[in-house]
Amino acid sequence: MMPGLIDASELAHALEPALRASCDGRLGAVRWFRTDWQRGGAATGFSTFAYDGESVPRDVVVKLPIGPMEHRTLVDLSKTDAPTPRVAAHGSELGSYDVAWAVMEKLPGRPLSIGSSATPVAGDAAGLAQIKGALEEVAAAAAVFYKHAKRAWPIDESRVQRVDWAALVEQARQAVKVSHIPLEARWVDALKKVQKGLSALLARWEARPITTWKHGDLHAGNAMRRPEGSPWGPPCCVLLDFAEVAPGHWVEDAVYLERLHWAHMEHLGGVKPVSMLAKARKAVGLDNGEEYGDLANIRRVLVAAAAPAFLKTDGNPRYLEAALGMLEKLTPVVVR
Repeated sequence: MMPGLIDASELAHALEPALRASCDGRLGAVRWFRTDWQRGGAATGFSTFAYDGESVPRDVVVKLPIGPMEHRTLVDLSKTDAPTPRVAAHGSELGSYDVAWAVMEKLPGRPLSIGSSATPVAGDAAGLAQIKGALEEVAAAAAVFYKHAKRAWPIDESRVQRVDWAALVEQARQAVKVSHIPLEARWVDALKKVQKGLSALLARWEARPITTWKHGDLHAGNAMRRPEGSPWGPPCCVLLDFAEVAPGHWVEDAVYLERLHWAHMEHLGGVKPVSMLAKARKAVGLDNGEEYGDLANIRRVLVAAAAPAFLKTDGNPRYLEAALGMLEKLTPVVVR
């Protein structure tokens, strides 16, 4: 059983002796920390791990507790050539507690978005090229991830994450009414048009083919590079943070990545995430489906329409204006 009323940091410190014992003494002391970009409630720490036949212990990252899907992703795909961290040790319990954990490779440097995406200014061709390159690396890694995940596990449609879009759009409408956000009249009109055709729109979205294990939090901040000469394997872009992995359609990842840049589309360096990911998938032999462009537009409309429902956490005026522009542009295209 998980201990109650204890946060991840306290839990990690309390279970460190059991963790080191479970690693047969190969794990060194752990320095626990929390990053600004980390999602979820897990504690993360740096340590070292001693391998037989190696004179110098390898640097590792320790993470606990982790959910069953993240644990399965890390462990199963570590046995393949997927662009995921290699796992040195793992388990589903520590001492008398049901706590899933993993000890995995530590990648040098910082996530791609932090190492390469300082906000570019107009005319900063080098900065934009860096961002474009980083996003292309992420897309290529995601495509390989999809391929290996599909091989590893059958698609379980019972685990599809269901979103009550109708409720979110209604919450958005109420938030616009109560909060009087900028461009209120345009928002009222845009949401009215979405709600008018929402039933048919949702029917088309819910009928999308579920053929992919989506990442769920795909962006350059969840990717790092494994360098040449690493004892963990060949150099590549490695994806991180698999807490949101679930069955779905790959355009969900693509639109999520795009949405993060809606407020500053100029910072994408000319990259179109949906097209970019489609191209990367095709390069590894994956079928994109015939209607992915239409599905991407439906997803954009749903996400944009729900934006005012999250004013407390995502109420940046520039983002809201961009979401409104997306609604006004695409609603006539997808609402029939």
